Amino acid sequence: MSALDLLIHLLNFAAPAFCVALLLAILFRLAMHGRSVAVSLWVQVAVTFAAGLAVLVAGLVYFGHDGRIATYAALVVVCGTTQWWLLRGWRG
Repeated sequence: MSALDLLIHLLNFAAPAFCVALLLAILFRLAMHGRSVAVSLWVQVAVTFAAGLAVLVAGLVYFGHDGRIATYAALVVVCGTTQWWLLRGWRG
């Protein structure tokens, strides 16, 4: 495997976490106008992406390969919870 192939594999592995993080940050910004401004868009994306990437790595370690539906379900739950935590959703 060449270095380019390795890079493509790593980018494809991280792509679901990045897409979910970006989509959630944009949708939360549209839905929660007042609270979303307190944390910048790129901070939301970076923190949510890191949490999502950790879930994908944990799923890879636990199941032995990536692409399990349980891993993607956990990705959505963890990313949503991270956004809720970042925007202090418990304050109503």
